[in-house]
Amino acid sequence: MKIAWFCIPAHGHTNPTLKVVKELTDAGHQVFYFSFEMFREKIEKAGAVFIGCDGYDFEMEDKENADRVGKDKVFATELLVSSTLALDEMTTEKIEEIRPDVIVSDSVAFWGKLVAMKHRIPYVSSTTTFAFNRYSAKYMKETPWDIAKMLFALPRINKQISRLREKGYPVKSLLEIVQNDNETNTIVYTSRYFQPCSGTFSDRYHFIGPSIRPVTEPFIKTAERTVYISMGTVNQNREFYRNCIHVLGKTDWQVIISMGTNTEHFDHLPENIQIYESVDQMAVLSIADAFITHCGMNSASEGLYFQVPLVLFPQTPEQGAVARRAEELGAGIRLKSISEEDVFAALQEILSNPSYKRNAVKISESFRSCGGAAEAKVFLEEIAGACKQGEGTNL
Repeated sequence: MKIAWFCIPAHGHTNPTLKVVKELTDAGHQVFYFSFEMFREKIEKAGAVFIGCDGYDFEMEDKENADRVGKDKVFATELLVSSTLALDEMTTEKIEEIRPDVIVSDSVAFWGKLVAMKHRIPYVSSTTTFAFNRYSAKYMKETPWDIAKMLFALPRINKQISRLREKGYPVKSLLEIVQNDNETNTIVYTSRYFQPCSGTFSDRYHFIGPSIRPVTEPFIKTAERTVYISMGTVNQNREFYRNCIHVLGKTDWQVIISMGTNTEHFDHLPENIQIYESVDQMAVLSIADAFITHCGMNSASEGLYFQVPLVLFPQTPEQGAVARRAEELGAGIRLKSISEEDVFAALQEILSNPSYKRNAVKISESFRSCGGAAEAKVFLEEIAGACKQGEGTNL
């Protein structure tokens, strides 16, 4: 079986796929992974053939553009269309050369889905966030103002869609590109239990659980209580970190903070606090008792996999959906503000109320009972097999 795999230039969307890729290549299947130079080494390590998308005026590589995508739908559509057309000649040539049995594309690497539509190849969505339909989308809390802006922008969006049609992409509307339905074959990297509104998704959705890598550099637990704080590598809220350090420095807890390039701004730390640019997150979570997180899907899932209750501090609508679900299942508490008092109160509640730990354990058990990469491999083999036997499959 030959699989063409498309992903966006983001660690949080690439990393979860690599176990599935390795499972496929170990079984003798060929995976051709369309990605970006910064991911080449880890993609090739998983056994895939790396195909670079760098150097094609691909505007999604610009970090400012990537950040704006989640906030501005018209801009996101223009970027999607421009990126798809920038890659069009290369992807057409490669797809005709590879002749894949299946195309797998990250749920927001829409150009992969468009390539599948254009070349009439069975399509599978790889969803590293929650799966979203009209029921679970409510977790994103779109306001009436957001909807009004979208309606106002429709003429400009439709103009972009017509650019795709001119290049042979058989697409009628933006919705057709960005929304999957119950006929869309989909791999989701969470459990049915953690997935909001999971009963509304068909059996074409395979919830394989999060992709958890093994601990590589063990951390030593030095106190009865260990608190881990990480807001992702892009968060630069120094006041938040300063408040955490000041209030938690008065405790006897072990506090480990991963704060990206912020570390140079913090000197004379209390003895119980360690700060790092980055850590082996699996190692820290394996000894943690509480985790203050921005609620990125991967980070939250890793914390819950290790049965660690969460203090929830989301920064985007997608992260807000993760926070809401963790809160709903009783495995986390939302941080009210970045004040010292609120940081300490949230941690006190998490550490003193055993129900949060019990609920984190329940979610962890749901993750561990999923089929993982092996289930994804069988699923893709079935889709390719059905296509070869002439049964076809829905795009």
